[in-house]
Amino acid sequence: MVVNSRERAFLMQAIEIASVNITDGGGPFGAIVVKGGRVISRSGNRVVCEHDPTAHAEVLAIRIAAAALGTHDLSDCVIYSSCEPCPMCLGAIYWSGIRRVVYASDRYRAAAAGFNDEMIYSELALSKEKRSISMDQALTDEGDRVFNQWDHYPGKIEY
Repeated sequence: MVVNSRERAFLMQAIEIASVNITDGGGPFGAIVVKGGRVISRSGNRVVCEHDPTAHAEVLAIRIAAAALGTHDLSDCVIYSSCEPCPMCLGAIYWSGIRRVVYASDRYRAAAAGFNDEMIYSELALSKEKRSISMDQALTDEGDRVFNQWDHYPGKIEY
C-alpha cells in the first residue's frame, strides 16, 4: 500500500524520534502509535539506558498507547516505525491487535548497522530440539491445570 502525505508525516516523526534518541542514550529506533489520525504514544529504543533488553521502541510505544487508551486491544491503531520491527516487536504488535505497520528502513540495513536479528528468525524456524537455547519441559500436568482453571473461569477476558 502506498502511504499518503499524512502517513509520511507520521513516519517522519518516528524517524526523528530515532535520530534524537541516539544522542539521548538510546538506540537508532523510533516508533509512534496512531489512532484515528491522532498520535497516542511515541518512544525511542531505550535498551541500553534502561538496562532492559525488551525496551525496543515499538514495545514501549505499544505499552504507552495501551495505558493511555486503557485497553490491551489496539486493533484500531497503526504503528509507524523508523525500521522494520524485529521478531520480538512483531510479536508484541500481533498480541496488541495492531493490524498495520508502516516502516522506513528494513531489517537488512539494521543488520548492517549491527542490529542483526537473522539468527532469531532462523532459530524460530527450527524445532525446539535444534535451537541454541535449551528448552526443557517439566511439570506439564501442573502447568496444564492453570489452563484448565482459565478454561472454566467465568470472569476471563479473552485476548
